[in-house]
Parts: sequence; C-alpha cells; structure tokens
Amino acid sequence: INRLDRETSGLVVVAKTPAIARDWRRLWESGAVRKNYLAIVHGHAALRGQIDGPLGKDLSSAVAIKDAVRLDGLPARTEFQVLAHFSRPEGEFSLLQVQPYTGRKHQIRIHLAHLGYPIVGDKIYGKSEHYYLDFVRGALSADQQAALLTENHCLHAQRIDCQGNGWSMGFRAEPEPWFGNFLPAGAAWRSS
Repeated sequence: INRLDRETSGLVVVAKTPAIARDWRRLWESGAVRKNYLAIVHGHAALRGQIDGPLGKDLSSAVAIKDAVRLDGLPARTEFQVLAHFSRPEGEFSLLQVQPYTGRKHQIRIHLAHLGYPIVGDKIYGKSEHYYLDFVRGALSADQQAALLTENHCLHAQRIDCQGNGWSMGFRAEPEPWFGNFLPAGAAWRSS
C-alpha cells in the first residue's frame, strides 16, 4: 500500500487481497491515514516548522532520481516538531517527529534539507550528492562513509494511524538499535 525510500526504516503496509488494497489506497488518498516519522538531522532545528514546497526534478543534479523544491512542482506539505536537540563531537543535531501530508518521492528528505536540516547519513540530500554517485558505483570511500556518520540515513517510519467509519487502526515500529544509539542517553523518541 505504501513504500519507503531506500535506507528508510519502518512500517510498510501490505494488503492480502486486491479488494483490501483498493480500500486502503482510497483511505490513503482521502487523507484518513496519518504517518509519523522520526528523523535525526544536522543542526538545531526550529522547535516546530511546516513547509509547503512543491517538488519536481532537480535539473541541476547528476543524480537521475534527485528532486528539489520547485515552483512548478507537485504540491507537497510536511510538518515537524523537535523532540530533542543534542550535540556530539561531530556537531549539533536534532531529533524530529515528522508528519508528511502528501506522499511525494523523497519528500521529507528534500523538505528538511531545503530548510537547512539534512538528515544524518543521507547520501543524496546530505553533504554531497557525489556520495550517492560513489555509493551506486560501489566506490564509497571509508572517509565518505565516516563523514555520513551512519550506514543508512536516519529516517524511520514509526507510526501509521487510520480511521474509517466507526473504526480506527494503528501500527507502530520502533527504530533499530543503531538509530537510538546515535542519540544521547535519555532522549525521548519512543511512540506514545
């Protein structure tokens, strides 16, 4: 029913029958499904934020799948709130709870990078898209991997909640240990 970007961890909803898949897609398209993600980003982000930034192909990029905020793009809206600011020897970081209201390709990653808060470990929208190009060629150097700070980018689909006529359903998945290990001890990131 839904998809996740390569390296994004978390929930994927799969239907057992075509009829159920159709029903869920209708719910998704109607806005009855709410998705929440966790993201660890570079920098101390504003406590809350929203971006209504249309997305389309990044014409200046060497990466064929890279998109960007463009005035002529498709509508896309993302909200976030800070769960924690923290520091590590590598710099300043923020743990965010993120809610996309549309489901565009790479939406959260693009919007946060556009605001100046790229996701830790993001090979396309992070420090340099050349990390991604080297990665797909199998030529990502040890220095590049170390600069990324994590093997995968720090974006996790933690919750999916849905409401229909007289019913509600929710799914939750906590991040893998490496995600939590990047955070300082005691950082509140578990779902309620």
